Amino acid sequence: MSDSDIKPADLRGILRYVPQWRDHVFVIAVDAAVLMDDNFANVMQDVAVLWNLRIKVVFVYGLGKALTDTAAARGIAITDRRGEGPTDAATLKLAVEVSGTLGQSVMEQCTANGLRCVLTNAVRATEAGILDGVDQLCRGKVEKIDIDLVRHLLASDVVPILSPIAFSRDGQSLRLNSDQLASDLAVALGASKLVYLAPHPGLAFGSDVVLNMTVDELRQALKARSEALDPDIRGKARFAIRTIEGGTPRVHVIDGRRPDALLTEIFDNVGVGSMIYGNDYARIRPARKKDILTLTAIAQTGAASQTLRPRSREEIARGIDHFYVYEIDQTIVGCVSLKSWPGCAEIEAVYVQPFYQKKGVGKQLVDFAVAEAQKKGLSKVFALSTQSFPFFRKVCGFAEAGPEVLPEGRRLELEKSGRNSRVLIREFK
Repeated sequence: MSDSDIKPADLRGILRYVPQWRDHVFVIAVDAAVLMDDNFANVMQDVAVLWNLRIKVVFVYGLGKALTDTAAARGIAITDRRGEGPTDAATLKLAVEVSGTLGQSVMEQCTANGLRCVLTNAVRATEAGILDGVDQLCRGKVEKIDIDLVRHLLASDVVPILSPIAFSRDGQSLRLNSDQLASDLAVALGASKLVYLAPHPGLAFGSDVVLNMTVDELRQALKARSEALDPDIRGKARFAIRTIEGGTPRVHVIDGRRPDALLTEIFDNVGVGSMIYGNDYARIRPARKKDILTLTAIAQTGAASQTLRPRSREEIARGIDHFYVYEIDQTIVGCVSLKSWPGCAEIEAVYVQPFYQKKGVGKQLVDFAVAEAQKKGLSKVFALSTQSFPFFRKVCGFAEAGPEVLPEGRRLELEKSGRNSRVLIREFK
Protein backbone atom coordinates (compact mmCIF):
# COMPACT_ATOMS: atom_id res chain seq x y z
CA MET A 1 0.00 0.00 0.00
CA SER A 2 1.51 3.30 -1.07
CA ASP A 3 1.29 6.49 0.97
CA SER A 4 -1.23 7.90 -1.50
CA ASP A 5 -3.51 4.87 -0.97
CA ILE A 6 -3.85 5.38 2.79
CA LYS A 7 -7.15 6.96 3.80
CA PRO A 8 -8.11 8.35 7.21
CA ALA A 9 -10.94 5.83 7.29
CA ASP A 10 -8.41 2.99 7.01
CA LEU A 11 -6.53 4.33 10.03
CA ARG A 12 -9.73 4.80 12.04
CA GLY A 13 -10.72 1.22 11.29
CA ILE A 14 -7.39 -0.08 12.59
CA LEU A 15 -7.34 2.18 15.63
CA ARG A 16 -10.67 0.78 16.81
CA TYR A 17 -8.89 -2.51 17.53
CA VAL A 18 -5.56 -1.21 18.80
CA PRO A 19 -6.57 -0.88 22.50
CA GLN A 20 -7.78 -4.48 22.42
CA TRP A 21 -4.34 -5.81 21.42
CA ARG A 22 -1.90 -3.24 22.79
CA ASP A 23 0.94 -4.91 24.78
CA HIS A 24 -0.28 -8.38 23.77
CA VAL A 25 2.02 -10.98 22.23
CA PHE A 26 1.41 -12.56 18.83
CA VAL A 27 3.41 -15.50 17.52
CA ILE A 28 3.72 -15.33 13.74
CA ALA A 29 4.82 -18.49 11.93
CA VAL A 30 5.84 -18.07 8.29
CA ASP A 31 6.21 -20.93 5.84
CA ALA A 32 9.33 -20.88 3.66
CA ALA A 33 7.08 -20.56 0.59
CA VAL A 34 5.80 -17.25 1.95
CA LEU A 35 9.25 -16.10 3.02
CA MET A 36 10.47 -16.72 -0.56
CA ASP A 37 7.49 -14.92 -2.14
CA ASP A 38 7.73 -11.35 -3.43
CA ASN A 39 5.05 -10.34 -0.91
CA PHE A 40 7.29 -11.15 2.06
CA ALA A 41 8.54 -7.55 2.14
CA ASN A 42 4.93 -6.46 2.65
CA VAL A 43 4.52 -9.05 5.41
CA MET A 44 7.42 -7.53 7.28
CA GLN A 45 5.98 -4.05 6.82
CA ASP A 46 2.81 -5.38 8.46
CA VAL A 47 4.89 -6.80 11.32
CA ALA A 48 6.50 -3.36 11.73
CA VAL A 49 3.03 -1.78 11.89
CA LEU A 50 2.02 -4.20 14.66
CA TRP A 51 5.21 -3.48 16.56
CA ASN A 52 4.72 0.27 16.31
CA LEU A 53 1.18 -0.17 17.64
CA ARG A 54 2.74 -1.81 20.73
CA ILE A 55 1.75 -5.32 19.69
CA LYS A 56 4.70 -7.60 20.40
CA VAL A 57 5.64 -10.18 17.78
CA VAL A 58 7.68 -13.38 18.04
CA PHE A 59 8.71 -14.68 14.62
CA VAL A 60 9.10 -18.34 13.65
CA TYR A 61 9.99 -19.48 10.14
CA GLY A 62 9.82 -22.78 8.31
CA LEU A 63 12.11 -24.45 5.79
CA GLY A 64 9.92 -26.75 3.65
CA LYS A 65 9.90 -25.25 0.16
CA ALA A 66 13.42 -23.82 0.38
CA LEU A 67 14.75 -27.17 1.57
CA THR A 68 12.95 -29.06 -1.20
CA ASP A 69 14.05 -26.62 -3.93
CA THR A 70 17.68 -26.62 -2.78
CA ALA A 71 17.78 -30.40 -2.55
CA ALA A 72 16.32 -30.75 -6.05
CA ALA A 73 18.77 -28.23 -7.50
CA ARG A 74 21.74 -30.12 -6.02
CA GLY A 75 20.45 -33.62 -6.61
CA ILE A 76 20.38 -34.41 -2.88
CA ALA A 77 17.81 -36.92 -1.60
CA ILE A 78 16.17 -35.73 1.63
CA THR A 79 14.23 -37.91 4.02
CA ASP A 80 11.75 -35.32 5.31
CA ARG A 81 10.97 -31.72 4.40
CA ARG A 82 8.53 -30.75 7.17
CA GLY A 83 10.40 -31.89 10.24
CA GLU A 84 7.70 -34.48 10.90
CA GLY A 85 9.62 -37.67 10.12
CA PRO A 86 13.06 -39.25 10.20
CA THR A 87 15.78 -36.72 9.36
CA ASP A 88 19.05 -38.23 8.21
CA ALA A 89 22.43 -36.49 8.47
CA ALA A 90 22.38 -35.25 4.86
CA THR A 91 18.92 -33.72 5.30
CA LEU A 92 19.94 -32.06 8.57
CA LYS A 93 23.12 -30.63 7.02
CA LEU A 94 21.16 -29.08 4.17
CA ALA A 95 18.42 -27.86 6.56
CA VAL A 96 21.03 -26.06 8.68
CA GLU A 97 22.36 -24.30 5.58
CA VAL A 98 18.89 -23.34 4.33
CA SER A 99 17.89 -22.14 7.79
CA GLY A 100 20.85 -19.79 7.90
CA THR A 101 19.95 -18.30 4.51
CA LEU A 102 16.30 -17.80 5.43
CA GLY A 103 17.17 -16.38 8.85
CA GLN A 104 19.42 -13.86 7.15
CA SER A 105 16.54 -12.86 4.89
CA VAL A 106 14.23 -12.32 7.87
CA MET A 107 16.84 -10.17 9.61
CA GLU A 108 17.38 -8.12 6.46
CA GLN A 109 13.67 -7.36 6.25
CA CYS A 110 13.47 -6.52 9.96
CA THR A 111 16.35 -4.09 9.50
CA ALA A 112 14.77 -2.55 6.40
CA ASN A 113 11.63 -1.83 8.44
CA GLY A 114 13.42 -0.31 11.43
CA LEU A 115 13.01 -3.32 13.69
CA ARG A 116 15.70 -4.58 16.02
CA CYS A 117 15.86 -8.37 15.99
CA VAL A 118 17.78 -11.36 17.32
CA LEU A 119 18.03 -14.87 15.87
CA THR A 120 18.03 -16.71 19.17
CA ASN A 121 18.89 -20.14 20.56
CA ALA A 122 16.11 -19.89 23.16
CA VAL A 123 14.84 -23.37 22.27
CA ARG A 124 16.57 -26.44 23.68
CA ALA A 125 15.76 -29.69 21.91
CA THR A 126 16.26 -33.38 22.49
CA GLU A 127 16.23 -36.25 20.04
CA ALA A 128 12.78 -37.47 19.06
CA GLY A 129 14.07 -41.04 19.46
CA ILE A 130 12.22 -44.07 18.09
CA LEU A 131 8.55 -43.62 17.24
CA ASP A 132 6.38 -46.56 16.16
CA GLY A 133 9.54 -48.56 15.74
CA VAL A 134 11.20 -46.04 13.43
CA ASP A 135 14.38 -44.18 14.43
CA GLN A 136 13.79 -40.46 13.87
CA LEU A 137 17.57 -39.89 13.59
CA CYS A 138 18.32 -36.13 13.63
CA ARG A 139 14.74 -35.06 14.18
CA GLY A 140 14.22 -33.27 17.48
CA LYS A 141 11.46 -32.25 19.85
CA VAL A 142 11.26 -29.23 22.11
CA GLU A 143 12.64 -29.96 25.57
CA LYS A 144 12.64 -26.43 27.00
CA ILE A 145 12.02 -22.86 25.87
CA ASP A 146 13.90 -20.06 27.60
CA ILE A 147 10.78 -17.93 28.02
CA ASP A 148 12.60 -15.46 30.27
CA LEU A 149 14.98 -14.70 27.41
CA VAL A 150 12.15 -14.29 24.89
CA ARG A 151 10.25 -11.98 27.24
CA HIS A 152 13.40 -9.98 27.95
CA LEU A 153 13.87 -9.42 24.21
CA LEU A 154 10.25 -8.36 23.80
CA ALA A 155 10.52 -5.97 26.75
CA SER A 156 13.66 -4.53 25.14
CA ASP A 157 11.79 -3.84 21.88
CA VAL A 158 13.63 -6.62 20.07
CA VAL A 159 11.89 -9.08 17.75
CA PRO A 160 12.88 -12.66 18.68
CA ILE A 161 13.38 -14.84 15.58
CA LEU A 162 13.31 -18.61 15.99
CA SER A 163 14.50 -21.18 13.49
CA PRO A 164 13.31 -24.80 13.25
CA ILE A 165 16.91 -25.82 13.86
CA ALA A 166 17.38 -26.10 17.62
CA PHE A 167 20.18 -27.36 19.82
CA SER A 168 20.52 -30.11 22.38
CA ARG A 169 22.27 -29.63 25.73
CA ASP A 170 25.62 -30.47 24.14
CA GLY A 171 25.11 -28.19 21.13
CA GLN A 172 23.94 -30.81 18.61
CA SER A 173 21.70 -29.39 15.88
CA LEU A 174 18.28 -31.03 15.56
CA ARG A 175 15.46 -30.47 13.07
CA LEU A 176 12.10 -29.31 14.41
CA ASN A 177 8.71 -28.86 12.83
CA SER A 178 8.19 -25.08 12.66
CA ASP A 179 4.39 -25.31 13.09
CA GLN A 180 4.81 -27.28 16.30
CA LEU A 181 7.53 -24.93 17.50
CA ALA A 182 5.23 -21.95 16.97
CA SER A 183 2.49 -23.73 18.91
CA ASP A 184 4.85 -24.50 21.80
CA LEU A 185 5.96 -20.86 21.88
CA ALA A 186 2.44 -19.48 21.83
CA VAL A 187 1.40 -21.66 24.76
CA ALA A 188 4.55 -21.01 26.78
CA LEU A 189 4.29 -17.24 26.25
CA GLY A 190 0.56 -17.06 26.89
CA ALA A 191 0.25 -15.40 23.47
CA SER A 192 -3.07 -13.88 22.46
CA LYS A 193 -2.77 -15.10 18.88
CA LEU A 194 -0.85 -17.61 16.80
CA VAL A 195 -0.87 -16.67 13.11
CA TYR A 196 0.21 -19.18 10.48
CA LEU A 197 1.19 -17.48 7.20
CA ALA A 198 0.94 -20.20 4.56
CA PRO A 199 0.81 -20.48 0.76
CA HIS A 200 -2.88 -21.36 1.10
CA PRO A 201 -5.98 -19.21 1.60
CA GLY A 202 -6.86 -20.93 4.88
CA LEU A 203 -8.57 -24.12 6.03
CA ALA A 204 -10.52 -25.53 3.10
CA PHE A 205 -12.49 -28.75 3.54
CA GLY A 206 -13.34 -29.00 -0.13
CA SER A 207 -13.62 -25.87 -2.28
CA ASP A 208 -14.65 -23.29 0.31
CA VAL A 209 -12.36 -21.72 2.89
CA VAL A 210 -13.77 -21.82 6.42
CA LEU A 211 -13.69 -18.29 7.88
CA ASN A 212 -14.42 -19.13 11.52
CA MET A 213 -14.51 -22.38 13.48
CA THR A 214 -14.60 -23.23 17.13
CA VAL A 215 -11.94 -25.63 18.30
CA ASP A 216 -14.65 -28.26 18.82
CA GLU A 217 -15.89 -27.83 15.24
CA LEU A 218 -12.35 -28.20 13.91
CA ARG A 219 -11.76 -31.29 16.03
CA GLN A 220 -14.91 -32.89 14.59
CA ALA A 221 -14.02 -31.85 11.03
CA LEU A 222 -10.58 -33.44 11.29
CA LYS A 223 -12.12 -36.69 12.48
CA ALA A 224 -14.67 -36.74 9.67
CA ARG A 225 -12.71 -35.42 6.68
CA SER A 226 -9.08 -34.64 7.43
CA GLU A 227 -8.11 -36.04 4.02
CA ALA A 228 -9.89 -33.06 2.43
CA LEU A 229 -7.22 -30.73 3.81
CA ASP A 230 -3.90 -30.15 2.07
CA PRO A 231 -1.19 -32.04 4.05
CA ASP A 232 0.68 -28.79 4.73
CA ILE A 233 -2.46 -27.29 6.29
CA ARG A 234 -3.50 -30.44 8.12
CA GLY A 235 -0.58 -30.11 10.53
CA LYS A 236 -1.46 -26.49 11.22
CA ALA A 237 -5.02 -27.53 12.00
CA ARG A 238 -3.81 -30.14 14.51
CA PHE A 239 -1.49 -27.66 16.15
CA ALA A 240 -4.26 -25.03 16.23
CA ILE A 241 -6.29 -27.36 18.45
CA ARG A 242 -3.27 -28.04 20.64
CA THR A 243 -2.51 -24.33 20.93
CA ILE A 244 -6.03 -23.36 21.93
CA GLU A 245 -6.20 -26.19 24.44
CA GLY A 246 -2.95 -24.76 25.88
CA GLY A 247 -4.57 -21.38 26.55
CA THR A 248 -4.00 -19.24 23.43
CA PRO A 249 -7.52 -18.17 22.47
CA ARG A 250 -7.10 -17.54 18.72
CA VAL A 251 -5.24 -19.25 15.88
CA HIS A 252 -5.33 -17.86 12.34
CA VAL A 253 -4.36 -19.55 9.07
CA ILE A 254 -4.01 -17.04 6.23
CA ASP A 255 -2.42 -16.67 2.83
CA GLY A 256 0.90 -14.90 3.42
CA ARG A 257 1.29 -14.24 -0.30
CA ARG A 258 -1.71 -11.91 -0.30
CA PRO A 259 -0.90 -8.20 0.16
CA ASP A 260 -2.07 -6.73 3.49
CA ALA A 261 -3.39 -10.15 4.60
CA LEU A 262 -1.90 -9.97 8.10
CA LEU A 263 -3.30 -6.55 8.98
CA THR A 264 -6.64 -7.31 7.36
CA GLU A 265 -7.02 -10.54 9.32
CA ILE A 266 -6.29 -8.80 12.62
CA PHE A 267 -8.02 -5.46 12.12
CA ASP A 268 -11.07 -6.36 10.04
CA ASN A 269 -14.31 -7.89 11.28
CA VAL A 270 -14.35 -10.52 8.55
CA GLY A 271 -10.65 -11.13 7.86
CA VAL A 272 -9.17 -12.95 4.89
CA GLY A 273 -8.35 -16.45 6.14
CA SER A 274 -9.48 -18.96 8.74
CA MET A 275 -9.77 -18.22 12.45
CA ILE A 276 -10.04 -21.02 14.99
CA TYR A 277 -11.10 -19.95 18.43
CA GLY A 278 -11.72 -21.39 21.86
CA ASN A 279 -15.20 -21.73 23.22
CA ASP A 280 -15.07 -18.39 25.03
CA TYR A 281 -18.82 -18.32 25.50
CA ALA A 282 -19.24 -21.82 26.92
CA ARG A 283 -19.97 -20.32 30.33
CA ILE A 284 -22.53 -17.84 29.02
CA ARG A 285 -26.16 -18.93 28.86
CA PRO A 286 -29.61 -17.32 28.64
CA ALA A 287 -30.98 -16.27 32.01
CA ARG A 288 -33.81 -18.29 33.54
CA LYS A 289 -36.62 -17.34 35.88
CA LYS A 290 -34.74 -18.90 38.80
CA ASP A 291 -31.96 -16.33 38.18
CA ILE A 292 -34.21 -13.33 38.89
CA LEU A 293 -33.24 -13.04 42.58
CA THR A 294 -29.51 -13.19 41.76
CA LEU A 295 -29.88 -10.66 38.95
CA THR A 296 -31.84 -8.38 41.28
CA ALA A 297 -29.01 -8.51 43.83
CA ILE A 298 -26.48 -7.75 41.08
CA ALA A 299 -28.61 -4.82 39.91
CA GLN A 300 -28.76 -3.42 43.46
CA THR A 301 -24.97 -3.71 43.85
CA GLY A 302 -24.40 -2.03 40.50
CA ALA A 303 -26.89 0.73 41.26
CA ALA A 304 -25.23 1.44 44.62
CA SER A 305 -21.97 2.22 42.83
CA GLN A 306 -23.83 4.00 40.01
CA THR A 307 -22.39 1.47 37.58
CA LEU A 308 -25.90 0.36 36.62
CA ARG A 309 -29.17 2.21 36.64
CA PRO A 310 -31.63 1.02 39.32
CA ARG A 311 -33.78 -1.95 38.30
CA SER A 312 -36.54 -3.51 40.34
CA ARG A 313 -37.18 -7.22 40.62
CA GLU A 314 -40.34 -6.74 38.59
CA GLU A 315 -38.48 -4.98 35.78
CA ILE A 316 -35.88 -7.74 35.64
CA ALA A 317 -38.61 -10.39 35.62
CA ARG A 318 -40.33 -8.66 32.68
CA GLY A 319 -37.08 -8.51 30.73
CA ILE A 320 -35.60 -11.87 31.75
CA ASP A 321 -35.61 -13.05 28.13
CA HIS A 322 -33.10 -10.29 27.30
CA PHE A 323 -30.56 -11.35 29.94
CA TYR A 324 -27.54 -13.63 29.66
CA VAL A 325 -25.42 -14.77 32.58
CA TYR A 326 -21.79 -15.84 32.94
CA GLU A 327 -21.63 -18.90 35.17
CA ILE A 328 -18.67 -20.51 36.92
CA ASP A 329 -19.23 -23.65 38.96
CA GLN A 330 -22.99 -22.98 38.82
CA THR A 331 -22.48 -19.51 40.31
CA ILE A 332 -23.48 -16.40 38.36
CA VAL A 333 -20.53 -14.02 38.29
CA GLY A 334 -21.71 -11.58 35.62
CA CYS A 335 -24.57 -10.63 33.35
CA VAL A 336 -25.52 -8.68 30.24
CA SER A 337 -28.81 -7.71 28.64
CA LEU A 338 -29.43 -7.42 24.89
CA LYS A 339 -32.58 -5.50 24.08
CA SER A 340 -33.80 -5.22 20.51
CA TRP A 341 -34.78 -1.92 18.89
CA PRO A 342 -35.72 -1.26 15.24
CA GLY A 343 -32.61 -2.00 13.18
CA CYS A 344 -30.27 -2.28 16.17
CA ALA A 345 -29.89 -3.58 19.71
CA GLU A 346 -28.90 -2.13 23.07
CA ILE A 347 -26.30 -3.74 25.30
CA GLU A 348 -27.12 -2.93 28.90
CA ALA A 349 -26.80 -4.21 32.47
CA VAL A 350 -23.19 -5.32 31.95
CA TYR A 351 -21.91 -6.20 35.39
CA VAL A 352 -19.26 -8.53 36.81
CA GLN A 353 -18.98 -9.49 40.46
CA PRO A 354 -15.97 -7.74 42.11
CA PHE A 355 -13.82 -10.86 42.53
CA TYR A 356 -14.03 -11.61 38.80
CA GLN A 357 -13.47 -8.09 37.54
CA LYS A 358 -10.39 -7.35 35.39
CA LYS A 359 -10.25 -10.98 34.26
CA GLY A 360 -11.87 -10.55 30.84
CA VAL A 361 -15.37 -11.62 31.89
CA GLY A 362 -16.97 -8.27 31.05
CA LYS A 363 -15.45 -8.23 27.57
CA GLN A 364 -16.59 -11.78 26.91
CA LEU A 365 -20.13 -10.81 27.90
CA VAL A 366 -20.10 -7.79 25.58
CA ASP A 367 -18.53 -9.76 22.73
CA PHE A 368 -21.16 -12.44 23.20
CA ALA A 369 -23.95 -9.86 23.02
CA VAL A 370 -22.42 -8.38 19.87
CA ALA A 371 -22.24 -11.85 18.30
CA GLU A 372 -25.90 -12.46 19.18
CA ALA A 373 -26.86 -9.16 17.53
CA GLN A 374 -24.95 -10.17 14.41
CA LYS A 375 -26.79 -13.50 14.32
CA LYS A 376 -30.02 -11.52 14.23
CA GLY A 377 -28.82 -9.70 11.12
CA LEU A 378 -28.34 -6.35 12.87
CA SER A 379 -25.61 -3.97 11.74
CA LYS A 380 -25.01 -2.09 14.98
CA VAL A 381 -25.38 -2.13 18.74
CA PHE A 382 -25.29 0.72 21.22
CA ALA A 383 -24.78 1.16 24.95
CA LEU A 384 -25.51 3.96 27.41
CA SER A 385 -23.13 4.48 30.30
CA THR A 386 -22.28 6.95 33.04
CA GLN A 387 -19.34 5.02 34.51
CA SER A 388 -18.19 2.29 32.11
CA PHE A 389 -17.73 4.27 28.90
CA PRO A 390 -13.89 3.84 28.99
CA PHE A 391 -14.43 0.06 29.10
CA PHE A 392 -16.78 0.12 26.11
CA ARG A 393 -14.53 2.48 24.17
CA LYS A 394 -11.03 1.14 24.96
CA VAL A 395 -11.68 -2.54 25.56
CA CYS A 396 -14.72 -3.37 23.45
CA GLY A 397 -14.14 -1.19 20.39
CA PHE A 398 -17.16 1.11 20.75
CA ALA A 399 -17.12 4.73 19.59
CA GLU A 400 -18.81 7.66 21.32
CA ALA A 401 -21.72 9.23 19.51
CA GLY A 402 -24.51 11.69 20.07
CA PRO A 403 -28.06 10.82 21.15
CA GLU A 404 -29.27 11.34 17.59
CA VAL A 405 -27.99 7.83 16.69
CA LEU A 406 -30.45 6.24 19.13
CA PRO A 407 -33.88 4.96 18.12
CA GLU A 408 -36.41 7.68 18.87
CA GLY A 409 -38.06 5.78 21.69
CA ARG A 410 -34.75 5.15 23.45
CA ARG A 411 -33.64 8.75 22.95
CA LEU A 412 -36.80 10.00 24.64
CA GLU A 413 -36.27 7.56 27.54
CA LEU A 414 -32.74 8.88 27.98
CA GLU A 415 -33.90 12.49 28.03
CA LYS A 416 -36.55 11.74 30.64
CA SER A 417 -34.17 9.77 32.86
CA GLY A 418 -31.88 12.76 33.52
CA ARG A 419 -28.87 10.38 33.83
CA ASN A 420 -26.91 12.20 31.12
CA SER A 421 -25.44 8.88 29.99
CA ARG A 422 -22.84 8.80 27.27
CA VAL A 423 -23.86 7.09 24.05
CA LEU A 424 -21.53 4.45 22.62
CA ILE A 425 -22.03 2.63 19.34
CA ARG A 426 -20.40 -0.26 17.53
CA GLU A 427 -21.13 -0.99 13.89
CA PHE A 428 -20.15 -4.14 12.03
CA LYS A 429 -20.60 -5.77 8.68
